[in-house]
Amino acid sequence: MSITGSRPDAGRRQGTDNPPAAEGGFLRGRSELLVAVVLYALAVFLTVGTATMNVQGSATPGPRFFPVLVCILLYAVATALTISVLRNPSVPDTRKHPDHGNFSADMLRDLAGLPADRTQAAPAGSWRTYSDWRTVGLVLLGLATFTAVLNLLGWILSAAFLFWIICYALGSRRPAFDAGVSLLFASAIQLAFNAGLGLNLPSGFLGGLL
Repeated sequence: MSITGSRPDAGRRQGTDNPPAAEGGFLRGRSELLVAVVLYALAVFLTVGTATMNVQGSATPGPRFFPVLVCILLYAVATALTISVLRNPSVPDTRKHPDHGNFSADMLRDLAGLPADRTQAAPAGSWRTYSDWRTVGLVLLGLATFTAVLNLLGWILSAAFLFWIICYALGSRRPAFDAGVSLLFASAIQLAFNAGLGLNLPSGFLGGLL
């Protein structure tokens, strides 16, 4: 995750309001295509795994139902993202916008809640980007913890924790509400797999109660 900002005089070049010449060629402003490539690769990997799955029995809809559904969604999201990025590249617009407001760098910094040093000492025409490593770190911590405690705590508790910490990492500040929704969502998935597909997710120490 990244946040980008600019100085108000970034688009001024010898008194003209014309946009700067395109730099970087076709990939300029289309770095999100990397995400689409990762989604396509994951979709292909899951497709191969689903096609080569050793299925026992003839239950309907069967254990391939959810993997096929996930593959279809991955292909759809990757295609939609690719089309969106190709049609609307995220190229910074450094032009002045007459009649659309005159906002100073200090005002924009205050509205964004950024520290003062984020917009200082930036040369004209430059853009600053920084990564939100806190959010990335919390999500990775949640995934690592989920993987480590899945067999011990079982699906419901470990998945509920994963959903909760991702909500917190993405900015939610309603821990009690998020915990309730996470438990409900994890329980619904457990029920869908057990009753709908006949597949048992790890139950952990709660196995005797489920």
